[in-house]
Amino acid sequence: MSRRRRRDPRETRPPDDVFAEMLLAARELLAVRSPLDAELMVSDMLGAWWGRRLRGGDVEQILGEGLVDYAAKAGTPAALTLLVSVAYLGTARQAAKAEGAALALMESDVARPRWADRVGAVKPTGCYVSRDVYGDQDTVVCTFAYNGEDRHALVVVVDYNMGGMARDAWVSSQVDKLLEQARLEAAGNALLRFEELEPQQARALLEFAMKATRAAAHGRTARKLVSDSYSAYHAFARARIKALPPGRMRPAPAHTEAPYSRDRRAMLAAEFLASDAAENLSDPSAASRCADHIIDYGCDQDFGRPMRVSPTKCETFLLDWLPRKVLLSPSEQDAMPHVLSAWVRFAGPRIGLPDEGVRATLDAVWEATARFTEAYRDPTTFGLDRSLVERLLPDGDLSALARRAFAFPLLQGMRGSTSLDLLNPADEADRRILLEIDHADELGRTDLEEHLAWHEEIASRLWVGDPPQLWEAAQRLIDLGHDRHDVLHVLIEIAERIGDHPDELAAALDDIADIPDEPPT
Repeated sequence: MSRRRRRDPRETRPPDDVFAEMLLAARELLAVRSPLDAELMVSDMLGAWWGRRLRGGDVEQILGEGLVDYAAKAGTPAALTLLVSVAYLGTARQAAKAEGAALALMESDVARPRWADRVGAVKPTGCYVSRDVYGDQDTVVCTFAYNGEDRHALVVVVDYNMGGMARDAWVSSQVDKLLEQARLEAAGNALLRFEELEPQQARALLEFAMKATRAAAHGRTARKLVSDSYSAYHAFARARIKALPPGRMRPAPAHTEAPYSRDRRAMLAAEFLASDAAENLSDPSAASRCADHIIDYGCDQDFGRPMRVSPTKCETFLLDWLPRKVLLSPSEQDAMPHVLSAWVRFAGPRIGLPDEGVRATLDAVWEATARFTEAYRDPTTFGLDRSLVERLLPDGDLSALARRAFAFPLLQGMRGSTSLDLLNPADEADRRILLEIDHADELGRTDLEEHLAWHEEIASRLWVGDPPQLWEAAQRLIDLGHDRHDVLHVLIEIAERIGDHPDELAAALDDIADIPDEPPT
C-alpha cells in the first residue's frame, strides 16, 4: 500500500485568493446605509469558516487574523470598512489587530462611510424568553437599537437536550411583530411560557450556550447540530451579547438543581421503586438498575435534573444515549421502556408538569419502544462473549468497547502456560502481561522495556479515552487500511514528541491524515 507523507503544519499558508474574493465582496459595504446591515454582512463573512478545522493551526488565527492582515495591506476604503466591522465582530485577537489597522488607515485619510462610526454603538432595549414547560428549550429574544433607531432583535435558540448549546440564531428588524407573535403563541399553548428576562440573566444564559456550541465545534460535530444559519449570525450574536450588562455566571438552565451525591441518587431511586408508579414492574432487580441509569442520565447529562421528563428527553435517552453509552443486560433491555414510563408517571407530577405534558411524554416513550429494540445492539449479538465484554467494560461504558478492544485484542485462549481469559485489562499488572504477550516476537529488542512502557501509556489512554482525539486518529488510520501495530507506533511517536502538553497533543492528533512513509518502530 502506498503511504502519503503527512503534511507539515508549517506548510499551511493563508489562502490569499480567498481573502481577495472577500475583500472584493466587502465593496458592497460602501453602499449600505446602516451599520446593522454592514454588521450582518461581515458576520456572514466571518461565519464562512466557523466550526471548521484546519490542519496545522487554528482556523480563527489562520483565516480570521489572516483576513485582517490582508485587508490592512490592501488599504482601500472597502478594506477599512471591513476592518472597522471586524474590530467589533471578531474574536479578541482579531478585534485588536483590526482596530489597530483601521486606525492606521484612518490616519492615512482612507475614506470610510458615515455609518462606520456607529458600528456596535447599540444599547439593549429589552430581553425575553419563550420556554416550554418541559424545560427542553429556551428561545431568547434580545432587542437593541442605535440611539433609539434601527431597532432589531437577536433570537437565539438554546437546546438543553443538546448540552445547553445554542443551535440556532437569527436577526429580525420587525421587533414588535416578533414579540407579539411570541405572546400569542404562549397564550394559546398551555405548554409554553413567554416572559421578560433580566438582561444580566440573558447574557449569562447566552454566554453559556455559545460556549457549549463552541465546545461542540471543537469536537467536529457542531455544524451537524446547529442550523444552517447559525454560522452566519455567530459573530453578530457574540458581539451583541457583550452589549448586555454582565451578570453572575450561572450554569444553564436557570433552574439547575444542586449536585446529586451518590447517596442522594440512591435515595431517589428507592423512593421511586417504593412509589405507586413502580408497583407493576415485574423484575425489581432490573428495575432498580434501570432507575439508576435514568437518574444518572438526568444528573450527569441534564444539568442535575433527574426529575425532568419530556418527550424529547426520553427519546434521546432511549434511542441515542443508552445505545451508545450503557451496557445493559438482556433483562434490563426488556425492562427499560417500562421503567422509564413508570418514571414519567412518578416524576412528572412532582415537577408540576401538566397532565397534558405527562400524557405526551408517555406516548413518546411507547412510540420509541419498538425503535429501542432496534437501536440498542447488545455486543453479544455480534458474537462477543459476555464475560469478555464485561472484562472490557467493568464500568459499563459501551462507547469504550471498540477502543479498549483495539488496545487489548488478546483476551481469550492460551499463550504458553498463560490463560488470557484470566487476565484483567483493567488491572495494571495484568495489562503489562497482555502487552508482553502482544510483543512476543520482539523479545530480543534492546529497548523492549521502554517500548512496552510507551505501549502501556497509549493503552491506558485508550482505556479511559483521554484525549478523545487519540482514538479518533487511530480510527482514521485503521480506515485507511493500516496495520494495528503501525497505528500504535505513530500514536506513540506523537505522544513521545509532544510530551505533557494536552492541547498540543490534541492538535497533533487532529493533524494526522495518514502514516508517513517510514513509520517509527
